[in-house]
Amino acid sequence: MFVRWDNLKVDAEDSRTLPGYREPATVRTFDAPEALDTRFYEVRSKSALNKVPKQSRMPFRWTINPYRGCHHACKFCFARPTHVYLGFDADRDFDKEIVVKVNVPEVARAELMRPSWKREHVALGTNTDPYQWVEGRYRLMPGIWEAMRDSGTPSSVLTKSPLLLRDIELMKQVHEAAGFAANLSIPTLDEKAWRASEPHTPHPRKRIEAVAELNRAGIPTGVLIAPLMPGINDSPQQVEKILELCAEAGATNIGGIPLHLRGEVRDIFMEWLRSYRPDLVPHYEQLYARGAYVGKEERERIQALLRRGPGRRSVPGLRSPDPITMPERRPPPQPAQTKLF
Repeated sequence: MFVRWDNLKVDAEDSRTLPGYREPATVRTFDAPEALDTRFYEVRSKSALNKVPKQSRMPFRWTINPYRGCHHACKFCFARPTHVYLGFDADRDFDKEIVVKVNVPEVARAELMRPSWKREHVALGTNTDPYQWVEGRYRLMPGIWEAMRDSGTPSSVLTKSPLLLRDIELMKQVHEAAGFAANLSIPTLDEKAWRASEPHTPHPRKRIEAVAELNRAGIPTGVLIAPLMPGINDSPQQVEKILELCAEAGATNIGGIPLHLRGEVRDIFMEWLRSYRPDLVPHYEQLYARGAYVGKEERERIQALLRRGPGRRSVPGLRSPDPITMPERRPPPQPAQTKLF
């Protein structure tokens, strides 16, 4: 059967049935330098929409995740433990064994066009990045945005990649039809910290350029400085520079979230820290002695960096009541009136 990425493929090398999927996944590789030693598991998903648990603090209740695993290889990624449910490990496998839900645009359209769908906000990029490297090959996102536009569903995206600019015209259409917002994650501008902590992500300054281009196009776009890692990217000077540059880029909102270390992420991050900044290990062991989250005092210190950091007075117009920019609420589209004759 022909699929739209057949002309880009290297012959399938294997098949494997992943937990939670009935049909075996086709395992594919690409001969691109960026994808060496990486395998992509093509699966067919029964559902595209994921409901966020009620107890979650997220300002949305639905998500779509076209990929599982992420080539960005961020050492702090909170989504790493989800790979364990697929029979992979949360460390190297998360970066090198990527699951691709090849039918997600079609499934999303079917679900979003149902009469029972309430046109609630749907967020993308809340688990793994929908604009990671492999999206350049499979191009799943345009079909998802078309489904959002045609169904009148408000939506948003969080990403570390300027690749989202490829779909800017579709995003404008979604914004006009239902409301849309974008957010770029920019934890640091420090070259050493960036290359060490999120090695396969696009350059942070390219992300700031994307913020500017999206806002110029009329798409409300904010910035998430996350995670803020004590002693690595949380100095007032570092945060101030991000605030200033993102304000110049027209960022509608700037938020920040402290690092949290849940499940397998704790061991993965601490192992990385021992090689990158061994001097900080005792400090982190103290900060996270009681669990996955820093204490109240540390949270307040980090929030103060965003609210009252050096130079903050010279950055007018910024606000950060929420960590991310959300689309404006709009009334649902009215059904077309039919004619009797």
